[in-house]
Amino acid sequence: MRAFLYLWVILLFVGCKAKQYDVSIPPKGYSSNTTLKIAYATGSLKLIENDYPLPANITEHKDLVYKSVDSLALKLSLYHSKDIKKNAPLLIFVHGGAWKKGKKEDYWHYLISYAQKGYITATVQYRLSGQAKYPAQLQDVDDAIVYLKQQASKYHINKHKIALIGGSAGAHLVMMSAYTNSHKILNNNQESAQVQAVVNIYGPSDLTTEKAINDASVKSLFGKTYTEAPDLYKNASPIFQVSEKAPPTLSFHGTLDELVPVEQSDRLHQKLMDIGVPTQYHKLKGWPHTMDIAVKVNEYCQFHMDRFFEKYIPKTP
Repeated sequence: MRAFLYLWVILLFVGCKAKQYDVSIPPKGYSSNTTLKIAYATGSLKLIENDYPLPANITEHKDLVYKSVDSLALKLSLYHSKDIKKNAPLLIFVHGGAWKKGKKEDYWHYLISYAQKGYITATVQYRLSGQAKYPAQLQDVDDAIVYLKQQASKYHINKHKIALIGGSAGAHLVMMSAYTNSHKILNNNQESAQVQAVVNIYGPSDLTTEKAINDASVKSLFGKTYTEAPDLYKNASPIFQVSEKAPPTLSFHGTLDELVPVEQSDRLHQKLMDIGVPTQYHKLKGWPHTMDIAVKVNEYCQFHMDRFFEKYIPKTP
């Protein structure tokens, strides 16, 4: 009898552990940013490793110049499995950093993870706000998409299956690109920057809110205040660029986000639903900005990104 109870306790413990690490379920968050900082300081909050060498099974096409402007060579890098045999969907990652900092290598973990899953992954450099004012950043992202489509046959890219993924300022740029290009009509001989899906990871969708117009990074992006150029702020807000032709959108946002309020994604999701655009929204209770650097949140995001990509840009024909 005692042996049976011991076995039962072990099985119950294992079951609880398995449930605890079910990546399909939102990981338990924190009561405040203070308790989160304590968890990080004590080592109980595990962060993803983003500084490891290129795996032996991945091919890297590093620092390809996709555009030169104002004496600046803008670059992107591509990754895919070494044993790739047919064209695959392309995932383009755009880094954050308040439009004023950050680098294309910031999404290394995503780039390698998805290259190992059979996708072509790319990461794009764009002009920062200290180098050029908006819409330069959006133009750079658009031009990178066109370049990659033009080079599709060389890099095993299925140019009809492309998703844009960005975090924070990068999410703002990928949404702007995806939404503004969705309703453009081009000549047959022109390559478009249109894509088939977009992933918004805690990005600002409305730059006309009081918090946004008073934010120093937003002012630096435009080089003008809201009072001086209200139309510029509105036209640069993804929520005002959405149409029924917008591509399916997947959003992740934490309720403890103090930099980009979660209401930004709440409203975007509602707007997409109202006009009939496919939208999936994961609102993570008790998580802050840049939440996906936490191992459990990153695993959760990738789990749902996997299924989103399989639905809208499947690897199979």
